[in-house]
Amino acid sequence: MWVNVAWTLKLVPLRGQRLYFSFPEDDLPAGRISPVEIADFERDTYFYGTFPEDFSWGVSSSAYQIEGGWDADGKGPSIWDNFTHIPGNIKNNDTGDIACDSYNKVEEDIYLLRALGVKNYHFSLSWSRIFPSGRNNLINSHGVDYYNRLIDGLVANNITPMVTLYHWDLPQALQDIGGWENSALIDLFDSFADFCFQTFGDRVKFWITLNEPQVIAWVGYGLGAFPPNINDPGTAPYRVAHILLKAHARVYHTYDDKYRASQGGVITLCPNIEWVEPKTPTDPRDIEAADRHLQFLVGWFTHPIFKNGDYPEVMKWKVGNRSELQNLPSSRLPVFTAEEREYIRGTADVFCFNTYTSKIRAVAWGLRRLLNWIKEEYENPPIYIIENGVGVKTTSDVDDNTRIFYYKTYIDETLKAYNLDNVNLRGYNAWSLMDNFEWLNGYDPRFGLHQVDFDNPNRPRTPKRSAVYYAEIIRNNGIPMPKEDEFLYGEFPKNFWWSVATSAYQVRKQIWIFKLSGHIWDQFSHTPLKISNGHTGDVACDSYHKIEEDVEMLKSLKVSHYRFSISWARVLPDGTTRYINEIGLNYYERLIDALLAANIMPQAVLWVQVTIYHWDLPQALQNIGGWENDTIVQRFKEYAELLFQRLGDKVKFWITLNEPYNVAYFAPYVVAHNLIKAHAEVWHLYNKTYRAKQGGLISITINSDWAEPRNPHNQEDISAARRSLQVQRHLVTPAFEGFMLFSVFYCRLPEFTESEKQRIKGTYDYFGLNHYTTVLTYNMNYPATSVTDRSWLNSGSSWLKVAPFGFRKLLKWIKEEYNNPPIYVTENGISERGASDFNDTLRTHYYRSYINEALKAIVLDGVDLRGYTAWALMDNFEWAEGFDEKFGLYHVNFTDPDLPRHPKASARYYSQIINCNGFPDPAAGPHPCLELEPEGKRHSRNCAFYDFHNLYTTTIFCSILFKGSSGALTLSKRSCKRSYMELSKL
Repeated sequence: MWVNVAWTLKLVPLRGQRLYFSFPEDDLPAGRISPVEIADFERDTYFYGTFPEDFSWGVSSSAYQIEGGWDADGKGPSIWDNFTHIPGNIKNNDTGDIACDSYNKVEEDIYLLRALGVKNYHFSLSWSRIFPSGRNNLINSHGVDYYNRLIDGLVANNITPMVTLYHWDLPQALQDIGGWENSALIDLFDSFADFCFQTFGDRVKFWITLNEPQVIAWVGYGLGAFPPNINDPGTAPYRVAHILLKAHARVYHTYDDKYRASQGGVITLCPNIEWVEPKTPTDPRDIEAADRHLQFLVGWFTHPIFKNGDYPEVMKWKVGNRSELQNLPSSRLPVFTAEEREYIRGTADVFCFNTYTSKIRAVAWGLRRLLNWIKEEYENPPIYIIENGVGVKTTSDVDDNTRIFYYKTYIDETLKAYNLDNVNLRGYNAWSLMDNFEWLNGYDPRFGLHQVDFDNPNRPRTPKRSAVYYAEIIRNNGIPMPKEDEFLYGEFPKNFWWSVATSAYQVRKQIWIFKLSGHIWDQFSHTPLKISNGHTGDVACDSYHKIEEDVEMLKSLKVSHYRFSISWARVLPDGTTRYINEIGLNYYERLIDALLAANIMPQAVLWVQVTIYHWDLPQALQNIGGWENDTIVQRFKEYAELLFQRLGDKVKFWITLNEPYNVAYFAPYVVAHNLIKAHAEVWHLYNKTYRAKQGGLISITINSDWAEPRNPHNQEDISAARRSLQVQRHLVTPAFEGFMLFSVFYCRLPEFTESEKQRIKGTYDYFGLNHYTTVLTYNMNYPATSVTDRSWLNSGSSWLKVAPFGFRKLLKWIKEEYNNPPIYVTENGISERGASDFNDTLRTHYYRSYINEALKAIVLDGVDLRGYTAWALMDNFEWAEGFDEKFGLYHVNFTDPDLPRHPKASARYYSQIINCNGFPDPAAGPHPCLELEPEGKRHSRNCAFYDFHNLYTTTIFCSILFKGSSGALTLSKRSCKRSYMELSKL
């Protein structure tokens, strides 16, 4: 959905129900803003780092939202008190009469702050609690005492008070004389501020005059959604803003003239800002449109203060032009005199702002771009984020996973801005300390780090998981890299196998004249709407005719092994041995001979790993029930025996079934039973008849994600993670342990007889593992429900997120669960979508990270890992996704009838890992394995190839530049170099 910024602007993003308000007619320049889907590795990579020791961590709240005591001890009514008392104005007719009852819970609130470990607490003063009539002729000592107790308690606990003078709750008595449309409020607000400076300024050193002045002007006086409910979008917001700016400047000068010397504080105002992403970041027109939007939204108040005392030029021109077209005698945007401009300019000591989202969705990277925009627009002032958080509509969210993910990613973007971009960020405050009254939405959206039970008169507070998480960030002063995630330099065992994989249907041309019969994927892919974009595997990569080309790719990679599968239907067209397709079988013989003849290093040949079954069942067998028909066990055994007879003298590594869990997924009970029995029969056949002569290995390969509990402290989530692993491993457990896992989920599984159990047990020579990603599990739907961490990098597959740590944990779990069997990783890789990029930084990062976790598993955990296989050799047919998902180390141009292959940067990188048998420590100096190939053999695109040690960081260096100008910052060479140096430590 497009959002035309000429008409709408989201207000208070993500804080409950969205508010929309219209800029008057066409004041805001047209420019459609849409989320930009860019595969930007650098943008989305998680950054580990810390802030300086004096960085200010805090939480925020506001008076009306938490205090309650709306008429207690002589407090006067505010416009929000009266507004909420009118039925229908607030969702569920909620009011702030009691709210969180913080007026009576000073000690409890301070206890929560101490537990968090915050350095500051930002709150606002209720004008009408101190001056019930809004004027200094009547001072409410009870209100003053409340704030003194709060401030004293904070100071006693080394928590810095950050105080906002005005957060929307104007005394009703002042609204009765016109509110912020009356210039008399300039003096009245200054009188209130003067009293506060005099009364609290000896302890309060950080003052904010106005919170989100755009909201006061637009939503209160333009849209009329907030009190005072004035619906005059054409002129009122501009008049109100004019007065607000003058009022702010007056208060600033009062503090500067009378109190700064003795109190030594700072003073500013706090707008709300949402990042606006250009629809096309490389289009100057879209960049300009996004910047204009920010000038109307933010520059309206910050340009006069932080620049020249006047409104942005684009705002003056646009509003003035529209006013002229309306035949008005003057612009609807008021004009400052020269004296007023000088008086307003520079009336802020620091730059504070609130932010929640980006236009038009919540993406964490928008915060980093916003911080950079502020840096460039206002010459890198000291910056404090005063509000940042996320609301969840629920009655209870103590286990608030969503909020943790939000803070995890948004705070990380502030780390990037500070450490990589040199943004002068001084502090960060989470919104909010506790669940509270969220304006028009009442108590529905919950933003708090602490849950408040609003049904209980005592308003008890309960810390959420996010409170614990935020406290840890504060304690660590950022997000330092966990010890277990540090990169490990070293080598794999000398006999370690390096491999790459394909499968028959995914790469080989499926010409029926040579197969004589189809298989289930032939028919499935020819069924309309089954495969993305109507793709089929009819041609695939045409590996059937490109043995020599494929072998050359393997030689270039320097792999020691190549894993491929044999098409059952190509060898046995009807799935039985009644007719053997010698032409098809001869293809595999020629392929294997070519592989064995491929000398990739002195006295070494390319070894063959063969998968007997990779999902492409002959259609003739499916017509009689496929894997649900018991006779398939014998058919599979006969098929396997033919392969052992004809190919076994050259093939020394067999995989019976690839990912049987996926084969059985849609009909799991009988199918799983028959798959296990078929595997066992083939294993025994090889073991009894062929092993002694052929001397090979044979086993089964399973696919398994690592399942991490969403909440590592919740026993239900821990149990859900274990169940998730059990579901994925249930097809290998009988072979390793001789029994089938039993649970409610499997209650319909057929039972093995005792003799079958004995025959199945031990039918393995190694543990074959395909692994791609990790999930977070929790106990909602049996056996488990899973989500992913939003800080993990995405891929071209919706299910595949980059979480390398899970690979090591899974390998260690297999070691402990199955008594440390020999493990061969038979698939591991990542997909990308869209236009091909030969400089595939994401894939390079994936292999670097995952292979390093494999090294840790061997060196640090004692896992008996003996080989690693990258998926895939080349881009291929990815099942239901067709050719849209690209896993290949080599690019295949499917639009060219010749289907040419070209290496990607990841191919070069993987070959260097193989050449070095791991990761030589750069501290030891240049390693011979990193020597570059002759210039003529090097491939380049955008960036030249470098040795493996700096390839990874170099590609980041090349992609780290923001494009465009103005709203889309271009980093300086110095900043880019700093980014390069920091990211090289990842």
